[in-house]
Amino acid sequence: MKRPVRKAILPVAGLGTRFLPATKAQPKEMLTIIDKPTIQFAVEEAIEAGITHLIFIIGRTKRSIADHFDSNPELDMLLRSKDKDALADQLNSIVPKDVACIYFRQAEALGLGHAVACAAPVIDEDEPFAVLLADDLMRADVPVLKQMIDIYDNTGRSLVAVEPVDQDKVESYGIVDADLPEVGSWGRLRGVIEKPKPADAPSNQAIVGRYILDGSIMRLLKDQKPGAGGEIQLTDAISKLVAGPGVDAYRFHGRRYDCGSKLGFIECTMASALEHPEYGQPTRALMQSLLAREM
Repeated sequence: MKRPVRKAILPVAGLGTRFLPATKAQPKEMLTIIDKPTIQFAVEEAIEAGITHLIFIIGRTKRSIADHFDSNPELDMLLRSKDKDALADQLNSIVPKDVACIYFRQAEALGLGHAVACAAPVIDEDEPFAVLLADDLMRADVPVLKQMIDIYDNTGRSLVAVEPVDQDKVESYGIVDADLPEVGSWGRLRGVIEKPKPADAPSNQAIVGRYILDGSIMRLLKDQKPGAGGEIQLTDAISKLVAGPGVDAYRFHGRRYDCGSKLGFIECTMASALEHPEYGQPTRALMQSLLAREM
């Protein structure tokens, strides 16, 4: 009987060089969309999908991530002394008490596959697990990871989230060979290539930051040789699963914002501001005023 997906790995050890100098002293995952760091969106998505163990792969400069998800009795006391109980309760509920946070240190940034493999001590061979990349911020009525877990519960096979990208961007992604005609469709992978040249790409369907993987991939990653960019690529290990128990690709319902790029981060911030229940209307008026001033 297959085991449920209850553990999620969040690789957050990268240096965030695309956002320097802002990330010189703080993790890029702690950069905020309005008033919430990007890593918190991924954590909330995982918890809403039923994850009970959050496994963070951090680097030596990422202590503030652990601090963010830890309790802060002094701050709690201060807020309550100022009659800000609602805000104190909100901070205390970021990670529910029945959800565990586990931290592993990645000594060197040797690729996504290497980061995932750092969690091997707490993943059993027969245990499926999720991977969420905080750079990919997902907006959906049903959390994308929950959509994927529902499919996994039906198939029992590893699953990757994909979406079409422009042809000139395929070199930045793992590209799958699969038939996925529309949003909501899913099907078996015939193969996957990491960062191919456009002429070599089997499709324009790119893997984006949500995965459900079979625990046996940890054994594959242990012996994985460096691939594209000289890094331990997760897609190389996924290719071996394709040839073995099989892997599905899924065109999810929802919107992805690439918060790993400056323009994507700006887009997500603007969209979030426009949708904000308190600041949406003033933001819209402000944007219209700024655009009128430029004309």
